[in-house]
Amino acid sequence: MLEGIHSIDQEITLAINSVHCTLSDSLWIFMSDKKVWVPFYMLALALLVWRLGWKKTLITTVSIVIAIVACDQLGNVVKDSVCRLRPCYDTYMLDNGLHILEGRGHHFGFYSAHAADSFGFVVCAILCLYGLDKKNNHQPYAATGLVWATMVSISRVFVGKHFFGDILVGAMVGCLIGYALSRAAIAICNRVA
Repeated sequence: MLEGIHSIDQEITLAINSVHCTLSDSLWIFMSDKKVWVPFYMLALALLVWRLGWKKTLITTVSIVIAIVACDQLGNVVKDSVCRLRPCYDTYMLDNGLHILEGRGHHFGFYSAHAADSFGFVVCAILCLYGLDKKNNHQPYAATGLVWATMVSISRVFVGKHFFGDILVGAMVGCLIGYALSRAAIAICNRVA
């Protein structure tokens, strides 16, 4: 059964990865670069301060940082435990035209820490915003954050670093960790404020 799931994952990954041109390749390399995330983080921090005030923002920011660190470190443990090769090291993927846009990196890629980190960040921030500032409409911010996290995640398939399944699992892990830490942050804020 696992072999069948892996085979489907390979085909979905190759189908997504095969859609490329110079412009889109540049976009996916850009979205995959963690340094690009810093301006997005700064904008989110500014939004939180504006909507929540400094005290709630401090608590929310600590929960977001813990979410990102937890997603990232858990990802390293899982990668070294599962030992699933990245597509860029998989002979079948290479023989069937996998397009690689950046260095191959570490051999193992299950699950995608990029997907987990970005969704952990976005889910924690959005839920804290909704839970702590009930009087304002946050749908535009939530939509922007989710589109950003999705683009960061799918970029990993386009650059040849992850299977589609790696990013799905990473996104789910990020959402769960982001949810748990947002609940903790909201509870602490409600006690302190």
